[in-house]
Amino acid sequence: MAVKPTPEYSEGSIRVLKGLEPVKQRPGMYTRTDNPLHIIQEVLDNAADEALAGHGKKIAVTLHADGSVSVEDDGRGIPFGLHPEEKAPVIELVFTRLHAGGKFDKGKGGAYSFSGGLHGVGVSVTNALGKRLEATSYREGKVAQLAFAGGDVVEKLSTRAAGAGDRKQGTTVRVWPDAKYFESAALPMGELTHLLRSKAVLMPGVTVTLTVEKSKETQTWLYKGGLRDYLMQSLSADPVIPMFEGEGYAENNDSFAEGEGAAWAVAFTEDGAPVRESYVNLIPTSAGGTHDSGLRDGLFTAVKSFIELHSLLPKGVKLLPEDVFARASYVLSAKVLDPQFQGQIKERLNSRDAVRLVSSFVRPTLELWLNQHVEYGRKLAELAIRAAQTRQRAGQKVEKRKGSGVAVLPGKLTDCESRDLAHNELFLVEGDSAGGSAKMGRDKESQAILPLRGKVLNTWEVERDRLFANTEIHDISVAIGVDPHGPNDTPDLSGLRYGKVCILSDADVDGSHIQVLLLTLFFRHFPKLIDSGNVYVARPPLFRVDVPARGKKPASKAYALDEGELTAILDKCAKEGVAKERCQISRFKGLGEMNAEQLWETTLNPDTRRLLQVRLGVFDNLQTETEITKLMGKGEAAARRELMELHGDSVEVDI
Repeated sequence: MAVKPTPEYSEGSIRVLKGLEPVKQRPGMYTRTDNPLHIIQEVLDNAADEALAGHGKKIAVTLHADGSVSVEDDGRGIPFGLHPEEKAPVIELVFTRLHAGGKFDKGKGGAYSFSGGLHGVGVSVTNALGKRLEATSYREGKVAQLAFAGGDVVEKLSTRAAGAGDRKQGTTVRVWPDAKYFESAALPMGELTHLLRSKAVLMPGVTVTLTVEKSKETQTWLYKGGLRDYLMQSLSADPVIPMFEGEGYAENNDSFAEGEGAAWAVAFTEDGAPVRESYVNLIPTSAGGTHDSGLRDGLFTAVKSFIELHSLLPKGVKLLPEDVFARASYVLSAKVLDPQFQGQIKERLNSRDAVRLVSSFVRPTLELWLNQHVEYGRKLAELAIRAAQTRQRAGQKVEKRKGSGVAVLPGKLTDCESRDLAHNELFLVEGDSAGGSAKMGRDKESQAILPLRGKVLNTWEVERDRLFANTEIHDISVAIGVDPHGPNDTPDLSGLRYGKVCILSDADVDGSHIQVLLLTLFFRHFPKLIDSGNVYVARPPLFRVDVPARGKKPASKAYALDEGELTAILDKCAKEGVAKERCQISRFKGLGEMNAEQLWETTLNPDTRRLLQVRLGVFDNLQTETEITKLMGKGEAAARRELMELHGDSVEVDI
């Protein structure tokens, strides 16, 4: 039988994607692809950033009859002169170059102090995924226009003197989204109107309008009452405690930049679905993030302090942050100088300092308010204590259902104090030394540690009745409280002791191998835990960067998951005037090298860690099983070699 020749792999095999090609090939990496709303939002955010910087009072969105959408503002207008280095019109660079924008310079003298723009890829993505885009800039007594098709310039920049009917300043962008990049070409009107209304709420005094040409309808939003009125309109039930609102921004502060801070409105209701919305520099963060955690921390600390001061906590009741937060509705608007988001669509804020930033303003304000309104403070305490008692009763019921025949827990398991399944976490830690740091750095209330010695057994081809011959796997099963099972079994999950089972291994190659072995164990012998979303992978950093003090900013430390993040941190330091050579870089050889405080800050703290939920993604069980058999099967060396030869340079794994 003739052997099929493998394709030649040489210098010519390497392809470099230029311009906007990466966006067109993988639009999902840069924007939402269910509908075109997010590429319109990128344009809208630019208009909002102009208003946030104090240069505009109007934003107008028009849905045209031909399917295009235009966004018009009265800001400063995009500059259209030649870029000093690129020798091309700036307005052209903004729409055609990834990582070109005016929001990188966050210091004094920068075009934008506070903005949502971080990567300089926003409107260039809009342009790449549009059949046509027309941009008009009104600036310095001139009107500049140019047009693009599929991201390429089709009508070169033309300028003329502004006429009597032209605006003095501002930008108009009109885009025809290309339907082939989206599951649906229709804009979700509910989401769009909510987005526009929220922009108006967050920018009191700025008029936001939406015009639909087909129906000739126009909606206008102009708020002067701010967050309080907006939250009251959104609630489905009346608050049992008067609205708690406030704001605070840093001035002459060593820890935070001038102007950083937050505004908030919080309401507590006894029933109805909570309303929770948060924003960073006017960008909606639908998945929350560290600013939400700061609000939660501030509320919890203030309420707990009030309860302790007045001796309101019944014996045997332990208060947790979610007890205070359970019936809270809120709108939070944070201002962060250099926000770090998770992913390009900016649904979640990852900036670690935002927890302290928001909490430092919320906590003292609420403490003062509670002690000035003791009767309402007692009512809020009653709500929180009732939630804690309900949670604890639910945990006790689960314990009783387990009966008395539970296997003895492994001796090396350092268990947590809580019995609340939703709150508890088990960390399977590589090595005894790392296990020691994790035990010291963990939250004893909710986090349990099970150290594992060496590499776990490859269980892909191990029969279920032979699993418990391996001590490590026996201990994992007993600690979790669930017996091994197959994909078609219906195991008893009532004994599950932790809502999250987290794999925590070193950030190096050996650590990745241990991850794979444990993931193989769970997929093969505990598949229902993956189906129910109980299995997670923790991502500890590989590098620590100590950044020296610069200007008014004190010395700080940053952590990087890999070489790519390390380069990004050093580049950011260079832009802030700190030479890369002055930054001290430490490489963690393993988790055991981290002290307890570092491990808590980077990997265990729910507010700042990176924890990935394990899902099967687009593959079905059979497809996944076939691929894992090639990778983990003992007699699959030939299949593994073929897989690596064909696809070794293009493997992507989404854990």
